[in-house]
Amino acid sequence: MKAVTVFCGARMGAREIYREAAQTLGKEIAERGMTLVYGGGHVGLMGAVAEAALQAGGQVIGVIPEFMVERELGYGACTSLEVVDSMHTRKARMAELTDGFIAMPGGFGTFDELFEILTWAQIGLHAKPIGLLNTNDYFVPLRAMVAHAVNEGFVGERDAARLLMANDSTELLQILQGEPSQSAGEWWKT
Repeated sequence: MKAVTVFCGARMGAREIYREAAQTLGKEIAERGMTLVYGGGHVGLMGAVAEAALQAGGQVIGVIPEFMVERELGYGACTSLEVVDSMHTRKARMAELTDGFIAMPGGFGTFDELFEILTWAQIGLHAKPIGLLNTNDYFVPLRAMVAHAVNEGFVGERDAARLLMANDSTELLQILQGEPSQSAGEWWKT
């Protein structure tokens, strides 16, 4: 895996642990020699993950829509900052640049990015791994929702299995790179 896209909040969240997790992930991505692809902002967890990757000597590609450059303070320190015309173009470009995806805690934008990339995998537009960094059990309710959708027949087990999850960045990056893990099981059956 040469590049990984991280979806995460433009806010820091209510607990310091989220910022720390973003910094750890950014640093680890750089230390593994991977390029970080992200939403291009310098605020919230987006800024924390990018800054940590850059400080660790990593390559960072930000992709941000023109109308959000001022709102999210487009991060000019990125190795490359691509300004695009729309949110749709942003997501498509991030998907082009990456070998896998990680969602960290975030809000509606993060959920939108995560579910769109899951849907693209479901309909065969890509076969790249998709993971959740479950910091502070943030994604436990989402996991329950997906399990409910499987049990109710709206999501197939194969599609649920596309969503990988770990509580720390080291394990999640290992899972995304196809290394064995104790966490990578049939979590939706629990």
